[in-house]
Amino acid sequence: MSKTTNKFSPEVRDRAVRLVLDNEGQHGSRWQAVMSISAKMGCAPQTLNEWVKKAEVDSGRRAGIPTEMAEKIKALERENRELRQANEILRKASAYFAMADTRPPVEVMVSFIDAHRDAHGVEPICSVLPIAPSTYYDHLAKRADPTRQSDRARRDEALRPEILRVFEENRRVYGVRKVWRQLGREGFDIAVRRFSRTGGVHPLTTVARLMKSMGIQGIIRGKPHRTTIPDRSAPCPLDKVNRQFRVPAPNMLWGRPLWRHWSEPNGRRLHLCRHLERLRLPSGHALEPMAGRPSTFVIDAYARKIVGWRVSTSAHAGLVLDTVEQAVHERRPTKGMGLIHHSDRGLQYLSIRYSERLAEAGIEPSVGNVGDSYDNALAETINGLFKAEVIHRRGSWRGFDAVEYATLEWVDWFNNRRLLKPIGNVPPAEAEANFYAALGTEVMAA
Repeated sequence: MSKTTNKFSPEVRDRAVRLVLDNEGQHGSRWQAVMSISAKMGCAPQTLNEWVKKAEVDSGRRAGIPTEMAEKIKALERENRELRQANEILRKASAYFAMADTRPPVEVMVSFIDAHRDAHGVEPICSVLPIAPSTYYDHLAKRADPTRQSDRARRDEALRPEILRVFEENRRVYGVRKVWRQLGREGFDIAVRRFSRTGGVHPLTTVARLMKSMGIQGIIRGKPHRTTIPDRSAPCPLDKVNRQFRVPAPNMLWGRPLWRHWSEPNGRRLHLCRHLERLRLPSGHALEPMAGRPSTFVIDAYARKIVGWRVSTSAHAGLVLDTVEQAVHERRPTKGMGLIHHSDRGLQYLSIRYSERLAEAGIEPSVGNVGDSYDNALAETINGLFKAEVIHRRGSWRGFDAVEYATLEWVDWFNNRRLLKPIGNVPPAEAEANFYAALGTEVMAA
């Protein structure tokens, strides 16, 4: 709405339009009527003429888009622009914050806003990220004037280079405790946390926090346990489940684990291992990581029924793709039904082929955090049952074929005969059958 239009109330505009339409016959033409009445109303003739045209369109006397419909279209276009912008911000943020397993630190979000504020603006980015515009502007003010920073922030800025110096001078092997001890020997007074029961000192309050923010850590003995290898550069779907694995009906949520078991290079024995590390068999032969035999399941969250499974010789994207193909073939999901597929952040689950197949089947992807079994608790529970009831119980295995056949037998027994406490001590297939039978009864009663 223009500034000129704002000068006149709706009642004045309606009265001017009515005067033009009622007295048009007393003038040689409509324009003469508009000229005469606009001079008396104190508005420009062109403005009054536009009011008359809009009134005729709204009443149906002139072809065009009514004012109400034009406002709705304008609102929808504005909403569409905002949604496209929000999606673009989320796409960039998912790649920028790929290293973060939880809420990104405020400093990292401030850096992201600095890098993209010219393209999207501060407020639109803050509406998508968990940070308020006032927090961002407060950081800018403190950056420009360090005296506005808190005492803790100023101490942190002074300690960071000292921590990095001690870390570098000691072959980059010192952890939190050693760095804290060395700084104490040099006369630095650093805050610590004391345990009331033991009276011991724990330096995690300051040194650990700063080392974590700087991305440095001490060396550890042995190899770190990694159950998932995430692709940090690939955009990652959000966690749409948030550890809520109870659903009211089948085909609403699928979950899946991926684990690896091991065999000797000659294939004579097969042992289970969740971590990619060297193992020793009783015979003294070493198990090489490339000898892994990964397996995966697709589990429907409603009754814990296994709707897809596969055992393979390598953890490639085709393994998980074949499993989801089996599940899709059995369940026949349709687009728009809201089915969510939840997994961890493994490379296989974020591959382009896998993501495209989920989108083609109308399935929404969802992933949990790295190294957090609670984010995929349903799949981890079924995985634990399989290991306890099949792999661990039988001890050693003769080869890949034996594990595959045992998995086939177990899945059939699990789905059709095994009693599960969370669903009322009935088999998964029976629980789903009871659901559909009750649904059919309700439809008939209606």
